[in-house]
Amino acid sequence: MKKLLLVSFFGILACMSLNAQDDHVDHGAIEQGQWIIEINTGSWTTGNTAFSLTAIDGNTMWSAGAEVGYFIKENLAIKAGLGYSDSELSDGSFAYKIGAKYYIDSRFPIGVDYTGVSSDGNDASWVGVQGGYAWFVSQNVSIEPTLRYNITLDDMKADSAFQALIGFAFHF
Repeated sequence: MKKLLLVSFFGILACMSLNAQDDHVDHGAIEQGQWIIEINTGSWTTGNTAFSLTAIDGNTMWSAGAEVGYFIKENLAIKAGLGYSDSELSDGSFAYKIGAKYYIDSRFPIGVDYTGVSSDGNDASWVGVQGGYAWFVSQNVSIEPTLRYNITLDDMKADSAFQALIGFAFHF
């Protein structure tokens, strides 16, 4: 399944790259002083700030959240996020994230962040690394397919996990 997701992601990335303009488009969305709000769809595998809904063997799991960032210089944003997750078999948990996102050639976002989850004293944390493609569908809106790997900071509390996300970013 992971191989299928990986091949699909790179296929989408290749198609978008072929449709991308050859010249750098100065859309102003990722310049110093700009803000970004991101809403991602993703899996429920780690504490996250994404929207997800999963049902397995009668157990429904869901999460909701968002991230906000500020561009401290062109192509570089400092970000923070909050999220909430719940399921029928466990108590709800709050997720928080802080990190940075950098756009290579104004089209290829890479990021690193710290993600923590708090749930009735069962805290877990990860360091996440990610890379993707920013397809600007308008001057201030981008769709960003992303591959992410979450590295656990405590093997006794959580596992490392791979994620494939589709992000929607609003720049202003």
